[in-house]
This record gives sequence, C-alpha cells and structure tokens, in this order.
Amino acid sequence: MSPLNIFLSVVWGISAVASIILVLMHSGKGTGVSDMIASSMYNSNAGSGVWEKNLDRLTVISVCVFVATLFIFMLTFPQGTLG
Repeated sequence: MSPLNIFLSVVWGISAVASIILVLMHSGKGTGVSDMIASSMYNSNAGSGVWEKNLDRLTVISVCVFVATLFIFMLTFPQGTLG
C-alpha cells in the first residue's frame, strides 16, 4: 500500500468516527447529548444558537472530508491485490 493510501485510510477513519460522534451530539427535540451538555447555551426550540450552528458546520465538514477521502481512496487503491 502506498503512503498516500495509508494517509487516506487514517483520515478516512478519523472523519468516520468524528461524523458518528457529531451526529449523535445533535439534539432531536431537546433530548440529545448536546441538550444535556449545553442546554442553557442555546435555544433548543429554534436550533439557532451558536453551539448548534457550530455543531452543524462541524458535522457537514467531517462528512465532506469522509466523502472526499472515500472518492480519492477509490481512485488510488490498487486493484486486485490482497494485503
């Protein structure tokens, strides 16, 4: 495996774990982890607080990194090799 594929694998794994954690932190009608952690920091009814906006941005960024590394990994992975 080339150094590029090793680097992409690491970035892909980190972005996958970050995406899972960030999605789970989103509040669903005031019952999410983010509501328990910082319920007084933002308005959970509108979802327009600073914490919620930043959480949305981080989630979108981590998912975009995940998808981008997936596409690059698909193009650069050696075909037909095992191990």
